[in-house]
This record gives sequence, C-alpha cells and structure tokens, in this order.
Amino acid sequence: MHNLKDKVAVIFAASGEVAGAVARSFAQHGAKVYVTARNLDAVKTLAGEIEAHGGHAEAGKVDALNETEINSYLQKVVADNGRLDMVFNGIGSYYRDAGSGTPTTIATFEQFLNPLQRICGSQFLTSRVAARYMIETGSEGTLLLFNASMARTKTPNMAGFASACAAIEGLTRVMAAEFGRHGIKSICICSGALLETKKIQEMITDFSGNAGIPREAMALNYTRFNILKSGPTLKQLGETAAFLVSEHGAAFNSHIVDFDCGKINLL
Repeated sequence: MHNLKDKVAVIFAASGEVAGAVARSFAQHGAKVYVTARNLDAVKTLAGEIEAHGGHAEAGKVDALNETEINSYLQKVVADNGRLDMVFNGIGSYYRDAGSGTPTTIATFEQFLNPLQRICGSQFLTSRVAARYMIETGSEGTLLLFNASMARTKTPNMAGFASACAAIEGLTRVMAAEFGRHGIKSICICSGALLETKKIQEMITDFSGNAGIPREAMALNYTRFNILKSGPTLKQLGETAAFLVSEHGAAFNSHIVDFDCGKINLL
C-alpha cells in the first residue's frame, strides 16, 4: 500500500477535484504531499483531511501560472527535503472563457488562446521548473501531466480546448526525450469526462440549455461511446496516478495514458 513511502510530491491547482484526488492517493501510498493553489483556505482544508487520515501534507499558496511563485515554492520544498520526486498539475479552464461549446466561426481569438495559455502554459511552467530541481538534486522523478481526451476526439465547437489538450501531449513527449538522460520521466494522464465532478455537471446543464435539448439527452453524449457500462471515477484516477509515479509504473515514460475505461470514438 505504501508504494510511495518517503517520496516527495508537489500538487498544483490542488483546490480542484482532480488534483485533490491525486493528492489523497499519493498520501495514502506514503508520499509527503505538498498541496498548492491560489485558494490557500481550500488546500489547507485538503491538507487537514489528508493528515486526519494518517497522511503527511502541507499547504501552500501558489499560482500555477506564475513562474516566480512556482520556483520559490519548489525551492523551499527541495531545501526542506533535499529532493523532489513527482509533480502533478490539475489546472483547468472555465469552459466559457475557453469558448467551449462555441462554434469556431464565432469564438474569439482570445477564447481560442485561453486554454492554450492557461492549461498548456501552466503545465509547461510547473513541469520545466520541477525538472530543473530534479536535475540539480538527482531526484530522477516523474513529471505527471494532465489533459482531456478531447485531444483525440472529433468534437465540434471545442477548437481552443482540443488544441490545448493536443499540445500537452506533444509537450509530454518532448520533455520525456529531453529529461530522460537525467532519469526523469514525463507522462500524461488523458482523462475522459469525470461525471462526478462539478465542472462536467455544470457543462451538461449549460450545453443542454444552449442546444435546447433535455439535460438527460445531453448527458448521454458523455457516455454513448463507452465500451464498459461504467466510466472512470476520481478515486480511480488518483490510484492510476499513484501507480504511474511508483516503481510499478517504471515502464511508462513519454506515454499518454488513456483514463476512460475505453471509448469507441477515441483514436
């Protein structure tokens, strides 16, 4: 159960449901977890929950789009522990800002760029700063990135978000090639829609209203291509992340790991 005993992990955007699930799983498997977000109160609550269940967690205020803050925080973590074993960034984008659901002919250039700058840009910043410290300390750690299966599906009205997801996959492979000689792995979890999250439920409600169709019919769009009867859960995502950064996941590097229980429409 303690596959990550004595490992040091930093989780960015940990106020979100996805990153929170990863932080809990890392801690349950024995890692010392640093949970960060712009919302300090939220990550303090998460750290307290992890500690209450026997884990070791500390909370910090970090904007995952601010390289100075990222660097300062990771510098502190390395100074306190002498190493950095894995980082995970669960940053998302508010779908309206990203133009999600808006036809490409109508979406603004700013909406198109929003997810590229916010989602892919943040993954770039946190990963490259973490890699510098892993190289300096010889940590031979794992950069665990996150994106959505929109990268490889043919879904209309999602130009910016789909482009950002595809860019994260390319970034993952480039970093694996660059940092592999230092023993650093780069992996991306590519998740299908996690129906238990508030973000997906809000999207279903809003998209059904915009399309003028019943909410139940819109919800079917998220499950109609499932190979299995059930889709992935947050807890399963956390466990998958813990496996990938552990010694058991040693064979995974440069890989895009589909986390969706199988989709007929996924390339």
